[in-house]
Amino acid sequence: QLQASGGGLAQAGGSLRLSCAASGRSISTYTMGWFRQAPGKEREFVAATNWSGQFSYYADSVKGRFTISRDNAKNTGYLQMNSLKPEDTALYYCATSDSGSYSLPRNYAPWGQGTQVTVSS
Repeated sequence: QLQASGGGLAQAGGSLRLSCAASGRSISTYTMGWFRQAPGKEREFVAATNWSGQFSYYADSVKGRFTISRDNAKNTGYLQMNSLKPEDTALYYCATSDSGSYSLPRNYAPWGQGTQVTVSS
């Protein structure tokens, strides 16, 4: 089970740090990804990191502003979000994957409950 937390209300230009805590199994051998979904829109890729955290991948819309990381010893992943924009407003989800393209939601399971991020202008 994955539980995302750390969302909230932020002003444009502000920062938030999301956490994704895993329970019941180790995530140390899985790719970890963050996705987001705004009302009326499809779930979209935000960032992913490989099992060791050595490699990270970002959507163009967040590159240079967001940083994904993980602490396998704590069975937890993180998404540091800086320079937030109103268009970052969405429900953010974390998930793990053991194969396939890191940017496709269908390659991830299970999904944790999302955490809401709202950015005001």
